[in-house]
Amino acid sequence: MFTGLVKETSRVIGIKNIASGKQLYIESKELLTDMEIDDSVAINGACQTVIKKTDIGFFVEAVGTTLKKTTLKNLKIGDCVNLELAMRLGDRLGGHLVQGHVNGVAEVSSVKTIGENYILTFKPSSELLRYIVLEGSITLDGVSLTVSEINKEAGWVQVSVIPHTWKNTGFNTIKSGDNLNVEVDILAKYVESLFYKGGKSPQSVEKTNKSKITKEWLQSKGY
Repeated sequence: MFTGLVKETSRVIGIKNIASGKQLYIESKELLTDMEIDDSVAINGACQTVIKKTDIGFFVEAVGTTLKKTTLKNLKIGDCVNLELAMRLGDRLGGHLVQGHVNGVAEVSSVKTIGENYILTFKPSSELLRYIVLEGSITLDGVSLTVSEINKEAGWVQVSVIPHTWKNTGFNTIKSGDNLNVEVDILAKYVESLFYKGGKSPQSVEKTNKSKITKEWLQSKGY
């Protein structure tokens, strides 16, 4: 479990194709001394396991499923990555509860500035869009952010990024057309599961399998 507060930005210093996917060699100066073999580390928001350490960095193996669902498949030597070690029990939760399970990839539509803040607009898939709400939490490339604007009809979402976050994460290299790893707030998925029997999604559930809790039912009870 993570908080979405990036603790270090570093770079990819090695990539090797392996049978199960790709082995990534990541440079680290700040987190390395606190890192052990088998520790979980979020790389651009994707939870990976440390399999080896050196004096200058660490290795992880990104398997097929991870490469399919995230931008890790597109990493090149020299690319900047956001890093965060898994939180300890009792740590302050400065961001929000982040699993490190990337749900999908979204394309950046625009990057603008308003005053000193940066406004990042992106377009997630319709499957992810239904979990995103105004002023709700979202994780982009491992960074915990708050949704500032959303237009579900047009399919875009905006977040406002303060200068400190922009400067101290890989966001300062983002441009229109880039892809970001997206993890939606897990609470939205739990709520959806409660409304549908068997935990099925609205796309797959049959009408006869729907929960009796509907908008009309809630209104009849005074909600």
